Amino acid sequence: MHIHRLEKIWLTFGFSMLAVFLLVLGIMAFSMGITTPGSHRHAIDPAKVSETAPFDQPVLKKVGDNEYEAVMTAFAYGYAPTKMEVPAGATVHFTITSSDVVHGFEIPGTNVNMMVLPGEVNHISHTFKKAGEYLILCNEYCGTGHEFMKTTLVVK
Repeated sequence: MHIHRLEKIWLTFGFSMLAVFLLVLGIMAFSMGITTPGSHRHAIDPAKVSETAPFDQPVLKKVGDNEYEAVMTAFAYGYAPTKMEVPAGATVHFTITSSDVVHGFEIPGTNVNMMVLPGEVNHISHTFKKAGEYLILCNEYCGTGHEFMKTTLVVK
């Protein structure tokens, strides 16, 4: 097969630009200390979630001025703790993991939405400015009782 001289030039130019791009990207990532997303994961043994602190005692606790931390576990068709209360304007830092299967964690009407993987410790924060009752739902199908998986956060 014969390749025309101009085609060879353009192919060489294209592959050279690709090599330069990858080289520059690699050097910049190395010099800036950039790593892959999974390198800073916080994971625990999913079979020992109920024995591992802080998930051995799921609770909503005050950690600062109008700031709360909700340590939660997701399990087959439920969340622990089952009901939480905070004042209006409070920022809640959710720390959650699952002990069995993939679950969802969504608070409709907010930007809180994440997947909860077994043994993976997930973090998300939200400031609840308006009073009301916020429903926390599982939005990942987790089995036959999935539609009953919920908990509430009451903002007063």
